[in-house]
Amino acid sequence: MEGSLTSGRISVVCAPEASALIDHEVAVFDSLYPAARIAVRTGPSREAIRSLLAAECDLAVLTRELEPEERVAAAGGGVLLDGYAFAMDALVLVVHPGNGLENISLDQVKGIYRGEVTGWEVLGGTGGAIEPVIQPPGSDVTEAFVQRVMGGDAMLAHVVYERSDSGVVSFVSQHPGAIGFVTLAWADRGAKALRVAALKGLTYWRPDPEAVYAREYPVTRRLNLYVRPKGPDLANGLITFITSRDGQALVHEEGLVPTTVPVRFVRRSPMLGAH
Repeated sequence: MEGSLTSGRISVVCAPEASALIDHEVAVFDSLYPAARIAVRTGPSREAIRSLLAAECDLAVLTRELEPEERVAAAGGGVLLDGYAFAMDALVLVVHPGNGLENISLDQVKGIYRGEVTGWEVLGGTGGAIEPVIQPPGSDVTEAFVQRVMGGDAMLAHVVYERSDSGVVSFVSQHPGAIGFVTLAWADRGAKALRVAALKGLTYWRPDPEAVYAREYPVTRRLNLYVRPKGPDLANGLITFITSRDGQALVHEEGLVPTTVPVRFVRRSPMLGAH
């Protein structure tokens, strides 16, 4: 079967945090174009881009931009890559619904995970001792947290490990002292999402789509599709669909923020600057 924008075979390696969305996109694409055969497997962003550079897959789905060393590896191997942003996400800080805290700054979060802040009363919250929760080291969400919140510093606090966003939300919703971080789609699924400021004293932003879209919320990230320019046409056909109005509607349905079509917000999110 000769390949085209809507037929042929391709393989995709997708970061786990984007897999629900990509599975949805592929299912709709397949229903529209039954001559397409798209195989999707999950792997962290570093594995997805490694597979693309090694020609072990045709499309890589990352929850971040390319790292400098990945750009160097591509250039050193003479591999050209085309990248397309297709959604925006955020790291959301969640606590028990009964915690009185509303706002937190990234420097305070860093203090918690470094083991320097151990009680909620220091921050104006409730719940006694703080129980920090993280997802597996090496996962995209934890790597983003280490880079963007910890500034590369080690987490010295005693932490609870959960395997997924759903695990973090479940633990936090059952433990009054817990705090964790999840992706935007899990911001309102049983735990309480905090408003976040880059530094104490600056504006605190709720992680709603409007603040994420405007990059006002301090910990946002773009999801990207990468392909080799001379790869199968079907890979570009799938990208065209994902970045189209119909594909971006699926981005919205999955709780993320579209990037390639105009977005209109009904209201402006409130900004609260005090506990």
